[in-house]
Amino acid sequence: MAPTVTSKPARPGYGQLLRTPGAWTFLLPGFAARLPFAMLIISIVLLVEHTTDSYGIAGAVSAVTGVSMAVFGPLAGKYADRFGQRAVLVPGVLLHTASVVGLTALALADAPLWALFVAAVPTGASVPQVGPMVRARWGVTLNGSPLVTTAAAFESVTDELTFVLGPLFATALCTSVHPAAGLLTEAGLTLVGGLLFAAQKATEPVPARRRGGADAGAHALADTGADTGRGTGTAAGVRGANGAPARVEHSSALRVPGVRVLIVAFLGIGTVFGGLQVSLAAYTQSIGEPGLNGVLYGVFAAGNMLAGLLCGALAWKSAPHNRLVLGYLALVVTTSGLWAAQSPVLLAGLGLLVGMSIAPGLVTGYTLVERLVPPTARTEAFTLLTAAVALGQAAAVTTAGQLEDRAWDGAGFLVPLGGTALALVVLVSLRSRLAAPAVERTVARGVGHRTPVPVD
Repeated sequence: MAPTVTSKPARPGYGQLLRTPGAWTFLLPGFAARLPFAMLIISIVLLVEHTTDSYGIAGAVSAVTGVSMAVFGPLAGKYADRFGQRAVLVPGVLLHTASVVGLTALALADAPLWALFVAAVPTGASVPQVGPMVRARWGVTLNGSPLVTTAAAFESVTDELTFVLGPLFATALCTSVHPAAGLLTEAGLTLVGGLLFAAQKATEPVPARRRGGADAGAHALADTGADTGRGTGTAAGVRGANGAPARVEHSSALRVPGVRVLIVAFLGIGTVFGGLQVSLAAYTQSIGEPGLNGVLYGVFAAGNMLAGLLCGALAWKSAPHNRLVLGYLALVVTTSGLWAAQSPVLLAGLGLLVGMSIAPGLVTGYTLVERLVPPTARTEAFTLLTAAVALGQAAAVTTAGQLEDRAWDGAGFLVPLGGTALALVVLVSLRSRLAAPAVERTVARGVGHRTPVPVD
């Protein structure tokens, strides 16, 4: 006789997520290693503006750092997938520490602008990609669990917690201790936190080069559970299981159309981070309260963090690509009023709303990576999105800095509006590439009947 009542599985939530065996071994050092990244751009802006008396120059140097990270970060993610996180992270941490110290010394020595640009290149190129590495470890640890979406939300919250604490910490150091204190502290924290994270071997994903033959295809299927990765990654995983896994091992995340759409969306989000960092710094300087910069940016990041917590706690029924569009529309609406704000209180309120509008896009975007990209390319995919944010941030700090120097006070706040509006147009036009029902049917024919897993 079949049972009439069965116990309902526990609803995915943060408590269940944090009880995942082995999670804390990479979460704590991972947080320590990613906090410095939230200090980097604002510390460069404050130091270079102090030595050159120009937000335009400060924004340009920061932009070179961001572009360099956007160019080289995905390579670090790809090599981490192939050779292992530790093999990439340790030399990167050492190079980043030395580069930041060099950039600081040049700025304090009033070096020519070209020297600052040259030093900014290795500073950005060597930024440790700890956030994507943590997300990749969640993918291995959860192994296709319904907690994947919760983990994506938790990581967004963690990111934003660092962006609450990081700018506050950096601003306090630069304004109260010394203009170079923020960058030097960033270098020290990166060194210690990065090496501690690299030492956690048990949760590190198995490098692709160690996976043999059919095991690679089986691993790709196992990592995503019954609802295995869609698009190029899924088909490649099936072919690998049938004896041709090489295409899975070396496939780039850029080959997945949905990833390219997400890159555009994350570029727009990057313009919000960069535009606010420069514009808030310029605004608080203009009213004679530079210490408010970290507070206002912290309120913005706190909104993002709170909304991220909510995203992970809700059981979503709508399709993720539709949620992404709606969240992005809210982001465009909320950024539209920043340029007209004339008081710190009003800016704080608007910043809170902007932050709350960013979280749904970030959480949904990272969740879609779990659906679209095979495990052998996920660190690269996560790094591509992180790099897109950095590239958007780089473009925004340059543009906002020029506007603050050459136009009216507050003109830099137009940058987040313009960046998100352009990205929304692309996202609406190409959102079908983020949904893959046809690919799921194709995979079902090749693999057989599958019981769907409620990932979202």
